[in-house]
Amino acid sequence: MAAGFDPSGRLPGAFTSAGTSSFTQFLSQVAPELLPGRRPLPPGVSGDVAPHATTIVAITAAGGVVMAGDRRATMGNLIASRDIEKVHPADEYSLVGIAGTAGVGIELMRLFQVELEHYEKIEGAMLSLDGKANRLAAMIRGNLGAALQGLAVVPLFAGYDLSASDPARAGRIFSYDVTGGPYEERAGYDAIGSGSLFANAALKKRFRAGLSIEDASRLAVEALYDAADDDTATGGPDMARRIFPVVMTATAEGTHRLTDEETAAIANAVVSGRLENPGG
Repeated sequence: MAAGFDPSGRLPGAFTSAGTSSFTQFLSQVAPELLPGRRPLPPGVSGDVAPHATTIVAITAAGGVVMAGDRRATMGNLIASRDIEKVHPADEYSLVGIAGTAGVGIELMRLFQVELEHYEKIEGAMLSLDGKANRLAAMIRGNLGAALQGLAVVPLFAGYDLSASDPARAGRIFSYDVTGGPYEERAGYDAIGSGSLFANAALKKRFRAGLSIEDASRLAVEALYDAADDDTATGGPDMARRIFPVVMTATAEGTHRLTDEETAAIANAVVSGRLENPGG
């Protein structure tokens, strides 16, 4: 029998009384042990025993934002997974990508999705994009204890701002530090993870304001390709296994994931171009 339930199977009062619009806060009151950052960990550093997700890029475009992530997870010098998915919709108009400890990151991302859905159901309205970014910051802050023991998660958040005065410039990107500090990226692009240094260098040279969604998607895959070229923890397009980056967009029409066929076509074009000009 689950803890907190009486023999009749009735839900505890906390589940039936008026409560907070924050699901994370509700969970901290009812079952705090279920929060990623509240679980007891053994002494010492634990990061080396868990797979790590690597590189995520985000680019603003005309009418929205594009986010893409490679598919590799590593554990030390080993490839733990070749097809992990690190980019997901946070809600109808926003995206979240995870870098860091893969298991904790996936759990945090799913909790964030529930957090936004719970708020909308309780309040009858969607959080603003800034509100979503701040909610994610609070959740990252709650994982600080685990982060200090090597189980850090640093996500990248991006979305379409429904309140923007200019719909063509409604795409916005937020990055975070390990303590949960949120920072809006004004350059129009950003990258996180082990390959972020190389991805950011590629984006800095090729990014132009006002890119179309299609061009931004191509640029995102190119930046991941450059990251994989110099960072062993970042996976490039796997032509033999047909494993390609996850590419998602957020526009006024909502979030959309490019199909495998669409991403394969972009990856094939990038690889073909690099055969002629390896430096891009």
